[in-house]
Amino acid sequence: MAETTLDNVTKVFTDDDGSDIVAVDEVSIDIEDGEFLVLVGPSGCGKSTTLRMIAGLETITDGEIRLDDRVINDIPAKDRDIAMVFQSYALYPHMTVRENMSFGLEESTELSDDEITDRVEEAAEMMGIGELLDRKPGELSGGQQQRVALGRAIVREPAVFLMDEPLSNLDAKLRAQMRTELQQLQEELDTATVYVTHDQTEAMTMGDRIAILNDGELQQVGTPLECYHEPANQFVANFIGEPSMNFLDVDVRETADGATLVGEHLEYAVSDDIADSIEGRSDVVLGIRPEDIDIERDEGRQAGGHEVPAQVSVVEPTGDENIVYLVLGNDEFGDDTELLDTDRETIIATIDGMSTVNSGDRVVAHIPEDAIHLFDARTGEAVHNRRVENTEPRIPNV
Repeated sequence: MAETTLDNVTKVFTDDDGSDIVAVDEVSIDIEDGEFLVLVGPSGCGKSTTLRMIAGLETITDGEIRLDDRVINDIPAKDRDIAMVFQSYALYPHMTVRENMSFGLEESTELSDDEITDRVEEAAEMMGIGELLDRKPGELSGGQQQRVALGRAIVREPAVFLMDEPLSNLDAKLRAQMRTELQQLQEELDTATVYVTHDQTEAMTMGDRIAILNDGELQQVGTPLECYHEPANQFVANFIGEPSMNFLDVDVRETADGATLVGEHLEYAVSDDIADSIEGRSDVVLGIRPEDIDIERDEGRQAGGHEVPAQVSVVEPTGDENIVYLVLGNDEFGDDTELLDTDRETIIATIDGMSTVNSGDRVVAHIPEDAIHLFDARTGEAVHNRRVENTEPRIPNV
């Protein structure tokens, strides 16, 4: 067990034409002993490269990686007391499960045959593959192979586990099952784990904390709820959450009654506290989560204030909820082609699955002030977020 520290870690690759490509740019993270940290971000953001540098499979261009107080930059991978689980499982096809799990111990430790056998059998029982020890990988399902790969890492009893998208080759139902098993396993072992995924659902459900990367730069580190409700910038707000947060470009205008956010279809007066947070900015981006939007039928109502007139373009029922796409404005749209016009300003709302709403319905979307986020239009930096303690379930009005 150990604390792992990434201190301004940078990785630069040199392209064929001699130009430099910065894959990881001065990333600093403190990973506590026993913590489950998830590195998440879009493809190409540098998360797997970061993991490989911790493992010793990639050299570090600049910065330090420390295991407790020991700098491990130049220590070979085999001597780092770190175990890695790969996306491809990386099992030896000609070896049995027992041989795959024991191979690393035989090559890198001085444990006796009996000690190795005990470790392998104990790990196999923990992973529920005790009866598969004499089979070869080709005789196993994908889920069973994944358990073997995990068991092979467990027997090493490392200071840190590294996992590089280990569930991506499994079907959706098995992935959900394995997510739960991995969390239970990590809690039982109480060993620091760094888990890489591009799937923000995995990040939100598995991590004690999540570290969000984009273009090699660290965007935010925090608990899943902190990153969801208090994103550091517009990228985090957009990446975390499904469906994504809605964004509306608005100008900031001062009136006799205070500040008002003015958009194409919106005139949104804000409280003095919010006005103070955006002071000095002429334009910002208003963000609102789909589940925070309340929908009411139009029925001749005059929208205004924190309400926006809209027409339903698409409804996606998922069972427990309906995902509703709303085209903003008072225009009378014609056929479905017009409603699906991507040039029109659109937001998404999620409502209860038992609520009935259909394409073409005219509605009013209510955007509550206590749920909005505001971002600097130029930098994307968050200038106002809702607070985690302010989150309350909302009852749809449809």
